[in-house]
Amino acid sequence: MPEGDTVWLTARKLHTALAGRTLTLSDLRVPRFATADLTGREVLDVTARGKHLLTRVEGGLTLHSHLRMDGAWRVYAAGERWRGGPDHQIRAVLGNSEHTAVGYRLPVLELLRSKDEDKAVGHLGPDLLGPDWDVGTAVRNLLADPARPLGEALLDQRNLAGIGNVYKSELAFMARVTPWLPIGELPSGVPERLVATAHRLLEANKNRFDRRTTPAAHGGDQRRIGQRPGEQHLFVYGREGRPCLRCGTPVRKAGQDDRVTYWCPGCQSGPTP
Repeated sequence: MPEGDTVWLTARKLHTALAGRTLTLSDLRVPRFATADLTGREVLDVTARGKHLLTRVEGGLTLHSHLRMDGAWRVYAAGERWRGGPDHQIRAVLGNSEHTAVGYRLPVLELLRSKDEDKAVGHLGPDLLGPDWDVGTAVRNLLADPARPLGEALLDQRNLAGIGNVYKSELAFMARVTPWLPIGELPSGVPERLVATAHRLLEANKNRFDRRTTPAAHGGDQRRIGQRPGEQHLFVYGREGRPCLRCGTPVRKAGQDDRVTYWCPGCQSGPTP
């Protein structure tokens, strides 16, 4: 599932291509909205809210989409061949005289009144990349259920919006605890630092698709910390069986709340499966 930084960047690309221009092409390929026609309306803006995308158009309408595991929006120049997948996977097409945005495999696509956007995103906690970001509220939300495992609490978008499976594993590693540790057992000050780190990482990565969290991502020597040139710059995610970049212990992988989790048994303390 895309993380909040990926969705933010997707929103920015869509906004650049569509906002301020009148739609000349509109095709919503879901049964409920198949007859809806947005042509002739100006796109006002495209905004990310956590992992949700809100495309606001003239007339008080908002096209709400969510990528979940496999969805994607692709932007093409007018007349350019679409390459995001076969036609039967296309769920939405929005175009103007210069660009065409094509939504592939979108599991959530609905047309709302803009005044009703809260029905889609009102349940979300503070957005790590949004104007409503508030570290104190995010920490209080996380600690409201102290018995809940850290990994599950971080993924709950009602606590704070934007963390996905990659950041869940990486943040637990940086805090030196396993994702199964009850969040109420974190040492004093750690929840605040963890949330601040999450905000810093998403801010640092929001303008690129090649997500980075390790020192090599910020000018460190890849060879010194055990990374291969060109390798993805992550501490534990996707590194099952490979040596931890900090201590050399093989990284492990297990399921947690229907998601995959990576951790280092040498660096991270707390319960494990």
